[in-house]
Amino acid sequence: MILTVTPNPSLDRTYEVPALDRGEVLRATAERMDPGGKGVNVSRALAAAGLRTVAVLPLGGAPGALVAELLAGQGIEVAPVPVAGATRSNIALAEPDGTLTKINAPGPELTAAESESLLAAVRTQIHAQVRTQVRTQVRTHADSVAWIACCGSLPRGLAPEWYAELVARAHHAGARIALDTSGPSLLAALRERPDVVKPNAEELAQAVGRPLVTVGDAVKAAEELRTYGAGSVLASLGADGQLLVSDAGTYFGFAAVAAVRSNVGAGDASLAGFLAAGGEGPDALASAVAHGAAAVQLPGSVMPSPADLDPSAVTVTADVPLDRPLTEPAS
Repeated sequence: MILTVTPNPSLDRTYEVPALDRGEVLRATAERMDPGGKGVNVSRALAAAGLRTVAVLPLGGAPGALVAELLAGQGIEVAPVPVAGATRSNIALAEPDGTLTKINAPGPELTAAESESLLAAVRTQIHAQVRTQVRTQVRTHADSVAWIACCGSLPRGLAPEWYAELVARAHHAGARIALDTSGPSLLAALRERPDVVKPNAEELAQAVGRPLVTVGDAVKAAEELRTYGAGSVLASLGADGQLLVSDAGTYFGFAAVAAVRSNVGAGDASLAGFLAAGGEGPDALASAVAHGAAAVQLPGSVMPSPADLDPSAVTVTADVPLDRPLTEPAS
């Protein structure tokens, strides 16, 4: 079972439009409504693969109720933390060439009591899993140590150190942590040594305070994050592929994609694929790349199912192309 934590979930509406003409009335050719937030997307991808996942998230108002309903409809167990403010609603406009324009709402401001309730909900889920294992006498290492994927931005009211506190508490309970956040909250959490961090190129550049122009630059930045406390770094480099830097070595993975339809949630699908394949080593990286490549070819924030994956299109190598320029340099 993989637990996901999404401190700032959303209700996501995606509209496909022929072109984004500013100041004009746009007529959508298709629309979707999905539960959103990075951790929510990880849970959706895991559920699509037939794996058990529980989503811990603060929910409020009519949008929050709809998020819970949509998640339950996808077979995802929800551990909601009621909050006074309404869950945010986000809008994405997708053009035929893959260009995506997003409008993300700030979301509610959580109180100190709601912040603590969210941490307590994670602890409750960890302990519930342990009790289940004891009752069923399941004692293998793979089943007794859960992955917790902590993903996304922090809502107003939560200090940058909130993720650090979550990582510390989760480690104390024996769980492994995969962290996908950025900025001050990422840097603050590194001191608690999360097992995996998953930045994209821009977030990686921001964390080390310098631009990334080549794949080799990204490798050096990932190695620097490991000196700060990250166990492994799974870095998404967009169209250029993904990197895994860990104690076991450095690996580069990529897959050719015929056409990008929407990149919403592609990084989240990658993280789900990585964790579903064990969360370490080149095989897990290959799974991450396959999931990410499949996700960008689907509409909106649809998460790929096993039928969407094409493992044969994935290449993973320890011969990292350090001098390869990044298609989109990160600053």
